[in-house]
Amino acid sequence: MHLSELTDEVEAVSERYARRLGFERDAAWFLLKLNEEVGELNQAFLMRAGQARTKGKSAEELDRDFRAEVADVVCQALLLARFHGIDLEAAIADKWLARNPDPSARRGGA
Repeated sequence: MHLSELTDEVEAVSERYARRLGFERDAAWFLLKLNEEVGELNQAFLMRAGQARTKGKSAEELDRDFRAEVADVVCQALLLARFHGIDLEAAIADKWLARNPDPSARRGGA
């Protein structure tokens, strides 16, 4: 699946969520929601690392929660980029892949 296809699917879920709960997803919401999810990722990491209360969760549950929070952060970042009209694949290529000494790893590689 391409990043744009994944973003389309995530957008559909997010839009339904906002419509069902009756709120507008504006610029502030996208950024604050990402911040909220990063906070939840921090908590899941601390619990998994034994640096916060585990609330009786098993190691498997803590791993599952950590994976889920990483997914939430990635999805919210996709949504934030889409809202602001950012071509995320191009931005990643410019920011990250341009620094890769292997030219075949760059966007549209050889």
